[in-house]
Amino acid sequence: MGIQEKPGSCALTLDATPDSFFFELVRNAVERQKVRLQPETEFYVVKLLKRFIFSDALYSKSSDGSLQEQPIAFLYKEALEAEAHPEQKVLFQNVGDISLFKAGFFSESLSRANLDINYYIGLGGSAYLNAAQRSDEKHFRSLFSELGDQFGKCVNILSEVSEATTPTRTEQDLLRLYDIWSNTGSERVARTLSKTGIRVDNLPNPGSSRKKQ
Repeated sequence: MGIQEKPGSCALTLDATPDSFFFELVRNAVERQKVRLQPETEFYVVKLLKRFIFSDALYSKSSDGSLQEQPIAFLYKEALEAEAHPEQKVLFQNVGDISLFKAGFFSESLSRANLDINYYIGLGGSAYLNAAQRSDEKHFRSLFSELGDQFGKCVNILSEVSEATTPTRTEQDLLRLYDIWSNTGSERVARTLSKTGIRVDNLPNPGSSRKKQ
């Protein structure tokens, strides 16, 4: 079953593949935010969206067969303690993937739960760089290095995709967006707030003292 975005809507039809639907959203976000990424990195982000949205990949199975979500710090520790480089590479890649998806697609939910999005950005970026160091193939070293170096920008790309697929906002949504901006100084979030009539132009940018995401 394929899906396609209808004109003026994010509704899905049966005329295209999930890959093409997500690729269009990711490509539009990349162009709008003027981010420079390798085509392979854009494709990886598309595959990551498809993987997590259409599966239970965010969760692991407990001994009784139920699905449970493991803390990202626990997964990072597991990767550090793995004995062989190939195993470490896979585990660090998984930490990067989960952190990127959560920080990007569920940034407002993290804010609502009083979780620091910068924690996921720091941990996820570090995980991808560790995966790059443990990759034997030049292609994967380049891919994971860019994902690690550009992690914050990739988060913003996924956040825009999330907004495009869930456009309806309540007052609580807007308050959470403002909270995200106040913690990160994200220019993308500032633009989103501006579209709703909330201007942050004259306020001190909280991200000015850190690398802009």
